[in-house]
Amino acid sequence: MENELRLRPPQNRVDERAVRWWTAQAVATVVPPMLALAVAFVLAPGARGWLGAALASGAVAGLAYVVVMPRWRYRVHRWETTPDAVYASSGWLLQEWRVAPLSRVQTVDTLRGPLQQLFGLASVTVTTASAKGAITIDGLDHELAAEVVHRLTETTQATPGDAT
Repeated sequence: MENELRLRPPQNRVDERAVRWWTAQAVATVVPPMLALAVAFVLAPGARGWLGAALASGAVAGLAYVVVMPRWRYRVHRWETTPDAVYASSGWLLQEWRVAPLSRVQTVDTLRGPLQQLFGLASVTVTTASAKGAITIDGLDHELAAEVVHRLTETTQATPGDAT
C-alpha cells in the first residue's frame, strides 16, 4: 500500500522571536486608529462623549489584541517538512491545517519584510498546484528558512511528477 499523506499537526514550532514580531505588527495596527481618536477627542469638544467611549473601548480591545494574539498564534503555528510533504498549521481565531505533497509543489520562496529583518525572521511560501493557494510558514529564523527552501527545492526537483 502506498504511503498516504494524512492531515496531522506538524511537529515544529516557529521561532520564539515570532511573538515579538507579531506583537510589533499588532501595535502598528492598533496605535494609529487610537491616535486618530485621541486627536479627535482633543480637537472636537462637542463629540467627546462618544469619542471618549470609542477611545476607551478601542484601547481595551487593542490592548487585548496586542497581548493575546501573538501568544495565541505562537501556540497554533507549527510546520514540518518530510520527504513526502509540507505540513503547516496557522492562524489564531481562524485556524488552518494544511498538507501539500511535494509532487504538487511548484515554487518555494522566502520573504523578509523590514520587521522580520529586525527580528531575524523570515517566511517561507510553498506554492502548489492547488486551488486553495500557497502554504506560508511565518516566523522562522532566517537561516533556518533558507535551509528549508534549499532542502525543499532539492527534494521537489527529485520528486517525480509535474506539480499540476
